[in-house]
Amino acid sequence: MFSAGAASAARRIFSCQTCFWLCCSAALPCPARRIKEKPTLITDVRVSRLQATLTRGALSRILITGAAGFIGFSVARMLLSDRYRSMAPVVAGVDNVNDYYDVALKEARLGALGDDSRFTFHRMDIADHEAFAKLVADFRPDAVIHLAAQAGVRYSLDNPFAYARSNLIGHLSVLEACRHADPVPLLVYASSSSVYGQNAKTPFSETDRVDEPVSLYAATKRADELMSSTYAHLYGLRQIGLRFFTVYGPWGRPDMAYWIFTEKIMRGEPIKVFNHGKLMRDFTYIDDVVEGVIACATEPADLPQERPHRLFNIGNNRPVALGDFIQTLENVIGIEAKKEFLPMQPGDVPATFADIDALEATYGYRPQVVLPDGLARFVDWYRGYSGNA
Repeated sequence: MFSAGAASAARRIFSCQTCFWLCCSAALPCPARRIKEKPTLITDVRVSRLQATLTRGALSRILITGAAGFIGFSVARMLLSDRYRSMAPVVAGVDNVNDYYDVALKEARLGALGDDSRFTFHRMDIADHEAFAKLVADFRPDAVIHLAAQAGVRYSLDNPFAYARSNLIGHLSVLEACRHADPVPLLVYASSSSVYGQNAKTPFSETDRVDEPVSLYAATKRADELMSSTYAHLYGLRQIGLRFFTVYGPWGRPDMAYWIFTEKIMRGEPIKVFNHGKLMRDFTYIDDVVEGVIACATEPADLPQERPHRLFNIGNNRPVALGDFIQTLENVIGIEAKKEFLPMQPGDVPATFADIDALEATYGYRPQVVLPDGLARFVDWYRGYSGNA
């Protein structure tokens, strides 16, 4: 997953955003079932670096919030995989397992983690500060990977208070628990490419202005970044914020376009193509994202002394036009999509494009999975999960 940097010119195309094409939520057509698949292997260089870190005793316990979610589950599964068996830290997962989308999928993810003695799951709401702070105090993590949040752009238009509780109060709860912990853990938390709003400059850089969000979801994510920066300044809390760009892959979210499109194409139903197809997104495969998250949580990084907080884009740097995305999915499935062209949705943006130079320079991050391969892996998984073989 992490290789030597290729010429940056090869990466300068056009891209998009983390919560893109979140059409309406779709219920899963079948009960949850366990599906086994091998996590992507980490390069020997990455493993040896992590081995050295763990041997020094710098990291042995990791707490993951949002552990029943797409990214949180995937990070936990990688840490518990055979590749890490000789050195894996103890992992605690936290999730409230809400019904934003089918709970059966979340339970299936937890089931796929198996009965590994190094993993414990705690069903709780991170916004319940007393309960969460007690867990942190008892578990004493060396690193907290905070991925719990209320996701979705469109959903925030109708359910704003859910975002205030989960993304604002929840994030504050995590900050407070971490700053009072002993030892004080490194905090790696999820932000979003949505903070860039309708940024006209491409690629999107961590130094760009992000003060004009176009959705409440984006506003809460930017607020999280500001709270984290403040806690770094006031209390010296070491933190890394990750701006995710359109994460996709097996075990993904049913409210995302790639899932909805796959489901409807297989059923012969029309798909909704917003902005008449004039959209672009920086699709980032889940295993590439997991590599980046684990690197940030396990490898020492130079953080500013007075305000130990850094932000990184974590994307693919290979933006794809909506029409090309649909055509690729049609080729993978083997069925032509029926299309309904519609105007832009409120809160959406026309394009996103991740500049990943900072993450590459700091951690050697280099995404490896191209869209056709990633979609093929997702469709193969989806057929098994949904029974559409």
